[in-house]
Amino acid sequence: YVPGALDEINYILRDFRQNEIKPIDRNLRDLLVRIRQRLGTEAPFQVISGYRSAKTNAMLHAHSEGVARHSLHIDGRAIDIRVPDRSLINLKRTAVSLFGGGVGYYPKSDFVHVDTGRIRYW
Repeated sequence: YVPGALDEINYILRDFRQNEIKPIDRNLRDLLVRIRQRLGTEAPFQVISGYRSAKTNAMLHAHSEGVARHSLHIDGRAIDIRVPDRSLINLKRTAVSLFGGGVGYYPKSDFVHVDTGRIRYW
């Protein structure tokens, strides 16, 4: 790992609402690399949500049934993504096939949630 690059990743995936940075779980970063390799794409991930502060998560939880009270986003262990040159269902299937943690499929919102928690799917 390149320390300066890790700092850049943490900054990019910060809670933009609170401008708060938290280190992103190494396993999550590694899982994203494996997803990209398995998809066979060089397209950048489009990030919907990376790290979330407790304050941001509580606000989102109050306004959406799809946001967990204690989301792994708070711990820097979850990310919501899409890949522009791959279908959402292909992204979901790829993430599931890697057994890296939880995978949530949100076709109406056009993203897939990936985390490094226990293996589960929704």
